[in-house]
Amino acid sequence: MICDDDNGLLEMMEMVMDELGYEVVTEVNSIKVLKTLERERPDLLLLDIWMPVLTGDQILKTIRLNPVFSEIPVIMYSASTDGAEIAKNCGADDFIAKPFDMEDLELKIKEKIAVK
Repeated sequence: MICDDDNGLLEMMEMVMDELGYEVVTEVNSIKVLKTLERERPDLLLLDIWMPVLTGDQILKTIRLNPVFSEIPVIMYSASTDGAEIAKNCGADDFIAKPFDMEDLELKIKEKIAVK
């Protein structure tokens, strides 16, 4: 599952993940992430840190408090210089800086799904 408020980036990431053989669910609205998680039960969540209304770190803190979702691996991403620290502090399993290399992202996804 990918959650990002940027439709262009969301579509590009979805296309790349589809080509790599992953079934992808996207969510552009940060308020609907938990409902989408509940409905879809993804193996992994790619989560943008900076989104309107609810930020990625707020979403992840809520996810980690819910036993149903707490074990879902989460890779956060951001162009922010303090993104890695934010991701670590809110319980992300990994972080990748934007703009990111798709091969690096693919490796991180494979690693997190394999661990699960």
